[in-house]
Amino acid sequence: MLKWLWLSLLALILDQASKLAVDGSMRLYQSIQIMPYFNLTYVHNTGAAFSFLSEAGGWQRWFFAGLALVISVAIAFWLTRLKKHETLLAVALALVLGGAVGNLIDRLVYGYVIDFLDVYYQDWHWPAFNIADSAITLGVVLMVAESFGFGRSKEPYLL
Repeated sequence: MLKWLWLSLLALILDQASKLAVDGSMRLYQSIQIMPYFNLTYVHNTGAAFSFLSEAGGWQRWFFAGLALVISVAIAFWLTRLKKHETLLAVALALVLGGAVGNLIDRLVYGYVIDFLDVYYQDWHWPAFNIADSAITLGVVLMVAESFGFGRSKEPYLL
């Protein structure tokens, strides 16, 4: 199922290209309204999801980078072990892998992750995120769906 690595590469390219575009055309904390309830807002995230541990003093950069590296290797290995009929799981893992590597690159190169997608309602803002985070989230949703039988063949499997 390594044939799905193109999807990881696509997620990675879209993620890194969008981050470079934002970094090259916006100032830190600048916000541009795209449509109601959605802005481009350039921020740096030194923590994990929802800025978890962002104020931890710096050690979290290497902790999250190491964690992303270990998870990426495990996912790549998992992909090699999938059977032909496990297409949805392969797609899910490929998306998670692409997103994990995208954020890993940011942590190693900058020491933080570039976030810029800002969804909000009135004064409430969801924490800013990026294409890598979106790929990871979609991949996890697909993994959960697959675990409930979505995308599986109706034919019984022979053991």
